[in-house]
Amino acid sequence: MLKYRRAVRCVVSLACVLVGLSAWVLTVGAEEPVTISKSDEYFPDTVGSRWTYRGQINEGPLQTVELKFFTNVSTVTGTKTINGAAVTVFHDTNPGNHGPSDSFYRRDVVGIVYYGSDPGTPLEKEITPYQLFRFPLKVPSSFQQFDRMGLDFGSDMDRDGTDEKVDAQGWSNVLSRETVTVPAGTFPDAIKVEARMHMKIHLSESRRTVSGIDVMTAWFAKGVGLVKYSERQELSAIKEDRGVVTEITEELEEYDIKPAKASLGRFEAPADGILTRDAGDHELSQVVLSTGFRAHP
Repeated sequence: MLKYRRAVRCVVSLACVLVGLSAWVLTVGAEEPVTISKSDEYFPDTVGSRWTYRGQINEGPLQTVELKFFTNVSTVTGTKTINGAAVTVFHDTNPGNHGPSDSFYRRDVVGIVYYGSDPGTPLEKEITPYQLFRFPLKVPSSFQQFDRMGLDFGSDMDRDGTDEKVDAQGWSNVLSRETVTVPAGTFPDAIKVEARMHMKIHLSESRRTVSGIDVMTAWFAKGVGLVKYSERQELSAIKEDRGVVTEITEELEEYDIKPAKASLGRFEAPADGILTRDAGDHELSQVVLSTGFRAHP
């Protein structure tokens, strides 16, 4: 993808209950925004471009953490059409250590739109497409990506034979520009962004509501794309179980960006009307789409 992943699939200190949106918004509007000219240069998407990432996962019930390491290679493999829209296809060999997947993005003059992934989740399919970034980028800035109620969560968390329903809200936030160092080098003035999804999950058996949150912080370098991201997913306790937390980090090790002449959508008109996994009993990881940032622009 346009390397936003998960992006877009997020990371910040979290509690097991939803953080109030108003408190989060206050972190954004304190200073005069700076407009980033040629914002698309932070999200290269030329066919044949390739990024290799070194990853680390901490996951398990709260207070019990298992550490894992993995490698993920992301490549722009071509284009396809989804519901009449031309999109760029990013293939990841092992995003978040959950096996291969394809992600679909459209970049045009107004920004970048996420069209989902293959394999995808029921929840992701219900809320895509949605916008990841608005061009030109402004630092700082934010907007709400989606606000949907009564969606199919795609998982039977309380084991009563019925998949739960969920209310989901997502926000995109451009935070700042800063220098970031990863195995591939040091990148000054990288754009730091945050994607946040809040969920209220309605348990069909007990009629209780539990909360989940996915927060990703990602850094994009001009001419390179995604150089680092860190994500935290947290799900509050179900029945007598303890809550589950998953933290994922990927850092760029090497990259090969092809000439821009092969790029998709650089001069296309705006898209009409627009601006993950199976981990045993870690239900949140099964449905969270990582905000779309996991792909690359």
